[in-house]
This record gives sequence, structure tokens and C-alpha cells, in this order.
Amino acid sequence: MSDPALIDELRRALAGVPRLAGLAEAPLAPLPGRGVAHDHFAADGVTFDGLPVILRVPRVSQWGLAPEQQLAYEAAAFQRAEPSGVTPRFFGTVPAQPGLAMGALVVERIAGPKPRLPRDLALLARSLARIHALPVPAERAPLLVHADPIAETLKAIREQASFVREAGLAPMAAAAIQAELATAESLALTARPAPVLTLTGSDTHPGNFLVAAGRAVFVDLEKALYGNPAVDLAHATLYTSTMWDPDCAARLAPAEVGDFYAAYFEAVTPSLAAALRPWVRPLRRLVWLRTLTWCVRWRVLSRR
Repeated sequence: MSDPALIDELRRALAGVPRLAGLAEAPLAPLPGRGVAHDHFAADGVTFDGLPVILRVPRVSQWGLAPEQQLAYEAAAFQRAEPSGVTPRFFGTVPAQPGLAMGALVVERIAGPKPRLPRDLALLARSLARIHALPVPAERAPLLVHADPIAETLKAIREQASFVREAGLAPMAAAAIQAELATAESLALTARPAPVLTLTGSDTHPGNFLVAAGRAVFVDLEKALYGNPAVDLAHATLYTSTMWDPDCAARLAPAEVGDFYAAYFEAVTPSLAAALRPWVRPLRRLVWLRTLTWCVRWRVLSRR
């Protein structure tokens, strides 16, 4: 669907939601971006609760959820993370309907640039610490719970690695991935440290942050879940993550990664720091393989 046609559908749909109907006549402008799962539209010159507004229009559910489920999932993620003060405010949803197959979310528009690395690494670390400090509710649905991060990460890796043959990789690259997969399988058989569970962003590569008012705001909560925060720390600083978004791409030196972890552990409680340290190295290795095999899978599916 072209941008003008989608904007017309958005206006019609917004008019049918009483809380959001005032946005139906707002000038809606498509925003440039490289995201694979959403289109974004700014409501120029209009505010909601005094704040600028952006519409997130899902194109696909990366969890494989039905449209109504995906919309409810993202809404819950924004609402659960909002008390951290480092995610956009959530204003409401537009239901899935003909012409707007997956609905839309209305959230605060954050005015700020992508982080500059390595300069802003400490900002990312402190923001993740604030998200991870949120209380974990007794009722966690509809968000997923990854209580065993090794098993859950390995499950994703196995599914994604099944695309290696079709991806047409160089033999050396394919062999290296298979060797690392074997190492990951052996890791799954080792003893686990005590579990750690917090709200996590899951997709915390630096390109999903914007720097505004002295904080790094995590703006893409589509994959938020309850899991091990070491996954977020790895995904924020691995080469496969820091080189993902060309707008803030950087190769981090080991010392710079160490500074990031130091800033994070200074920002969290001593009890969380102590519980989390045994997970840092194994999950860093697994998240690298998860991210790399995601790229393999996407290479195949995008060609299809």
C-alpha cells in the first residue's frame, strides 16, 4: 500500500477510536527508516497529553502472532516499560481492520539522534539498568517469559540455523556457524547459574535507541519479554549489533565494551549484579550466534 493510501486508512481508523479521534485530522508524515517490521508516521503539529506523537503501523509480527495478538503484545510492552522513564509514553491502539490489517499504536515521538558510539555507551547501559529494575508482575501475559535463557536462545538459534544451507554462504562461513552451533549445544548440557528474570527489551541493538534530554530512550519494544538481562547487555554491544544500523555503526574495542558493562553494574543493585555476572559470558556467546543466524534466516526469507 502506498503512503497516501495508508495515511487515508489511518485517518479513517483513528476517527473510530474516541480517545484518538483528535489525531484523525493531523498532518501525517511518513518517517524514513530501515526497520523491517513497522511503518512510522509523525503527527506533525499535534500533541497528545502535551507530547509529540508517532504512529507505529506493524507490517509483520516477528513473533508470528495474529494481528490482534501482536497489537496487544506491543501495547503491553510499552505500558510495562513506561515507568522506567526511558521508553516512549504509550497513548493507545487502533484496532486491526480492513485497510489496516495489523492496526497501529500511538506513542510518544522522541526527538533526538541515534546514539554515537562509543561516547553514548554509558547512557545505553544506564537506560537498560532502569528497564531491568522494574518490578516483575505476578501476571506476565501477554509478554513471553524466557525463564531458561540458554534453552530459549538455543531454540531460536536452531530454527534460524536451519536456513544456513539455503542461504548460499561461503563454505568457510557455513562451517564456522555449524561449529559454533555445536558449542552452543554443549553449553545447553552444562549446569545453569541461578535464574535471573526481569523485563528485557530483547532487541536492544544501539539503533533502537534515541538520545534525548540526557538519556538513551529505547524506542522499539516489539520483542520485549521477561528474561535474563544479560541478553540485552550482549545485544547492545556485540559487533553484529553495533554494525546493524548504518546511522550509528561502530566497531567497539574490548575496553569500550568493558566500560559499558562497568557502567551497567554500577547502575543496578548489588544483588542483581551478583546474580547476573555468571550469565554474562555464556549469553554473550549465544546472543552472537542468535543474531548471526537471524541474519541468515532473513537473507533467505527476504529473497523468497
